[in-house]
Amino acid sequence: MSDRFDYRAVVEAVLEAGELLAAQFGRLDPFRTKSEMPSDVVTTLDLSVEQLLAERLHVAYPDIGFVGEEFGITQEAERFWLVDPIDGTAHFVRGIPFCTTMVALIDGSEVIFSLIYDFVRKDLYLAEKGYGASLNGQALQVSHRTFNEAYLCVETNMEHHAEDIARFLALRKTCVLMETVNCGYEFALIASGKIEGRICMHPYGRDYDYAAGSLLIAEAGGIVTNIGLTTFDYRNHDFLATNKEVYAALTRGPEALFPLLDVAEADYHNV
Repeated sequence: MSDRFDYRAVVEAVLEAGELLAAQFGRLDPFRTKSEMPSDVVTTLDLSVEQLLAERLHVAYPDIGFVGEEFGITQEAERFWLVDPIDGTAHFVRGIPFCTTMVALIDGSEVIFSLIYDFVRKDLYLAEKGYGASLNGQALQVSHRTFNEAYLCVETNMEHHAEDIARFLALRKTCVLMETVNCGYEFALIASGKIEGRICMHPYGRDYDYAAGSLLIAEAGGIVTNIGLTTFDYRNHDFLATNKEVYAALTRGPEALFPLLDVAEADYHNV
């Protein structure tokens, strides 16, 4: 008898939600904004999909709590679902295909299962801690491209952080920087080996923006750590999520842009 988590019901719930989302892709107007940023909008589907997922997951996993982007905590527990019903709502409204549904299962302070569903392309990304990552049932592996060959996504609010500006400009000199303004889509590209990493420095997002993707990349063979550390906490939004080659270039040596502060030089080979 396997002691692995049975995630079939969450997959079924997300696929059901995805049918609703795909049918309205590019056809639904926002009904309110959350801030002055043009990307920070909400549709009726953000709310109804989150409610649908909360209801389906409560029936299937009654002892697991639920925290969503739109309604917050609807069931409190140490083990809980962390859900973003539409990551990239503004893209969804405009018919731009950089939008996903993201679900992470949190146990204490650790992400143990995650799902990113690209409902436009019907691509289902799954990760289970210790058991790897997959796309539509096929194993995923990050790339082995070097820093000089890398495409990286960077999310940062550089308005008040001079160090972030300096790092951003240094990155741009060496590799290609790209941005889709969608966490889930970019995490999926990294785990699939299409691009090499994502760097967040004082970013705009919240826990639900980063938890699912962090496990997906780690289980696809990448490295995910908070900046300056060899560990990762999904609640700390300053992090590197890259393949091993790029991670080494970013963190090792006297010219490292993101030197590790919690490890001695002799221990680098273990990172």
